Parts: sequence; structure tokens; C-alpha cells
Amino acid sequence: MIIYSSRELKEKFHQLGPDDIFVGHLSFAPGEELKILDLLHRGVSFYPSVLCSFLSRSKVMQAEVLQAFMLPDTFVAYRSADICRNFSRYARHGSIISKRDRKHLGMGVGRWSSLEELQKLDSLGALPFPLVIQPFLENARDFRVIIIDDHAEAYERSNPDNFRKNLAQQGTASPVDLSRDLYEFCMQVMQRGDFPYALLDILQSPGGELFLSEISLMGGLSGSRIGHEGYLNHKKKLQEKFLRRQSHEGA
Repeated sequence: MIIYSSRELKEKFHQLGPDDIFVGHLSFAPGEELKILDLLHRGVSFYPSVLCSFLSRSKVMQAEVLQAFMLPDTFVAYRSADICRNFSRYARHGSIISKRDRKHLGMGVGRWSSLEELQKLDSLGALPFPLVIQPFLENARDFRVIIIDDHAEAYERSNPDNFRKNLAQQGTASPVDLSRDLYEFCMQVMQRGDFPYALLDILQSPGGELFLSEISLMGGLSGSRIGHEGYLNHKKKLQEKFLRRQSHEGA
């Protein structure tokens, strides 16, 4: 069987085995995702891979798996003790950023004057763990890079009135040349996370250093040349290539 939707995957969950393939966007409620372990154990194939599908859904998992590409001192706070044990490292930083897991469009992002300020909220029981914690990079440029099939492009996101530069938060987009350094950095991130295609949010320091902010399989494309329909068309072509390859290998 070839399954194309999470709904069908759930309906046929107990029927699936080594010759079956899921192609598409995985969508499971928190906790329900554990079913995927059973499907992998039974030999079900996935495209995109389960690793990149889970990374795409979780900022926490990104911070754990892709930490080498992120700002130094990025960490995940699962509990109060994780914040306290990072006080000494964050003493040299100014303001910080917190990111709630599975929140999108900049809605789960907060900026704080220090890690101590965040800990004060925690002392009142007000923090929704887990949280991704990062230093705030002053005067950073913010790029969205789109890489899918034979298409690659980048645009810069700006917002003079808010540190959130998402277009959904009144940010603006302007096309930029996709430099070789930026492209190769993104490809390294994608290779580590097993992404066949991706939307990447990249920060560039005033000194030119590149850091991963987030990566996903799907997201906003209103500032892009390719647009939503174009992206979906390229994704469909990649899915068809994968299925042809699977068919050839199984012949």
C-alpha cells in the first residue's frame, strides 16, 4: 500500500507492514506520535523520513539534534533545574530568546532581558516547559531560504518595529542573492536532518557568521518567488521520484 495522508495512516495502522509506504506530511497529536515507532519496527517506509518529519514539527528536537548549527549556548529547558544550571554560561549574554515547542508564526517566541528574568517567571509556575533558550543576536540579518528539487532562493525578512521578523508579525520580505556560503550552510543542515527539501530560517551576525534559527518541510511562502503552488508542484515531483526509485529497488 501507498498511504498519502495521516488520516489514512491512522485508519490502516494495524494493517501496515514492510511493503507499505507513507508519502506526505505526518500529523499526529502529542503522544500519538509514538505509534510511528511501531510502524518503523514493522518496516513501513516513510518519505520524507521520520527524522526530518519530527524535526520539522518540534523546535525542541531541532535544538537537540541540530544544535551544532545554532547560536552557541542554545539549550532546551525541560524543567526549572535546566534554567538554573545555565546561569553561569548566560552571564556573558545580554537579552535572550525563548521558544515554545510547536508554536508557529512567531507566536511562541519571547525576548527577555536575562535568563534571571525568565527564572523569576518560573518561580511563579508560569513557564510552559519545554522551552528552547538562545542568546539574542543583536543586529542580525534574517533570511528565509527555500531549497526544493532544482529550485533554491532566499529573501531577507525585516521588521523595524519588532524583533519578530515573521511576515505574519508585520515583517517585510525582499529578495536577496543566495550566496554559495549560505546555500552550502543550508545543505549541511538539511543533510544532518535528512531533509529532502526545506524552508530554513537563517540568522547572519554582523560579522557574517551563519546560524540556524529553524527548519521545516512546510511554512509561509508569501515572500518567495516559487509561491505555495509552485512549492507543492516541486514536492509532488520529488514524491514521484521517490516512489519510482522504491519500485525499481523492489523489482
